[in-house]
Amino acid sequence: MKGKVAIIGYGQSHHQFDINRTREDMVFDVVKEALKSAGISRADIGTVVTASSDFLDGRTISNVFLSMAVGAYLKDESKVEEDGTNALYYGMMKILTGAYDIALVEAHTMAWTFNPHQVWFYTLDPLVERQMGFDDICLSALQARMYMEKYGVSEKTLAKVAVKSLSNALKNPYAYRKLKKITVEQVLKSKRYYEPLTDLMISPLTDGCAVVILASEKKAKEVCEKPVWIQGIGTYQEDYLRDRDLLKLNSLKKAVKTAYNMAGIKNPRRDLDVLELSARFAHEELMIYEALGLCKEGEGAKLLEKGITARNGKLPVNPSGGALSADPICATGLIRVIEAVRQIKGEANGYQVKGAKRALAHGQFGICAQKNTVVILGGER
Repeated sequence: MKGKVAIIGYGQSHHQFDINRTREDMVFDVVKEALKSAGISRADIGTVVTASSDFLDGRTISNVFLSMAVGAYLKDESKVEEDGTNALYYGMMKILTGAYDIALVEAHTMAWTFNPHQVWFYTLDPLVERQMGFDDICLSALQARMYMEKYGVSEKTLAKVAVKSLSNALKNPYAYRKLKKITVEQVLKSKRYYEPLTDLMISPLTDGCAVVILASEKKAKEVCEKPVWIQGIGTYQEDYLRDRDLLKLNSLKKAVKTAYNMAGIKNPRRDLDVLELSARFAHEELMIYEALGLCKEGEGAKLLEKGITARNGKLPVNPSGGALSADPICATGLIRVIEAVRQIKGEANGYQVKGAKRALAHGQFGICAQKNTVVILGGER
């Protein structure tokens, strides 16, 4: 990648369902936190990129009402649909053109406003899938069952993914779902939606916002003592649902290949110190391990069972609790970036991974992880 772009500041909300505030108030406070973190003012921002969805916001051209709250008044402003990692990608490209030195990237969703699972329902083909009553949970359950049957993975293993994530979330002050002494039995006995998925295996919908401040190499070195650099990035969109092999996350494989090549990563298990993954369903985390090249196909459960991806394991995954602890949808991927940055800067108080210098952050969008973005981050080397 020609030129370097760094993250110099960040902020996120305390995620919860029905935050009992306006969208604009929530975003305004997080933007203030991010600017303070970067040690700059609104006047220093050259361009603003927001990420949301008109469907999830419950109104058309929804960003028009956000311009003041996000600090975009009389500034260049763009909106990217869906996951915040897409907005990060666009903000990075704007800086690499040389037109801007600093970009503010914001993502949000207020999940209580409009049922997101109903949104996924309406993204399906109206003549076939919609007539059958499919939604994201139902189709993810089908994917989970296909994966379990092919590779001999049990419901207990899926429950262990949830236990790992929710146990980690206890230390994260921003997490929504926090359960003390969470057990496999508790996960299995929680409300069952579609076989084999139970409530605690599914990400909880929340209100939330995330903001990162990007800067060019020159500007980052001027204003930030410990910038975190974007070393590699890749994004890819999968085929439509009925044209895909649901047992493979091919779009993620292609996205991570680009990111690895850009960052010079040959062996991810050796070259990475921590991963923050957007796994909205427990089985997805195992499939993501495989798509990222951490293990062979069908062997994701082995990494989990051996404790390799535990917070104190050889390759910690989601020490923050991940999406199973809070899922403000469009902001979820950008939160993974923020959590990765916190690890690299040594600011993940209570759940810091010792010696974390290089991290992978992952964002997704669409049914059964249709679209994926991967970001490789690192400090000064």
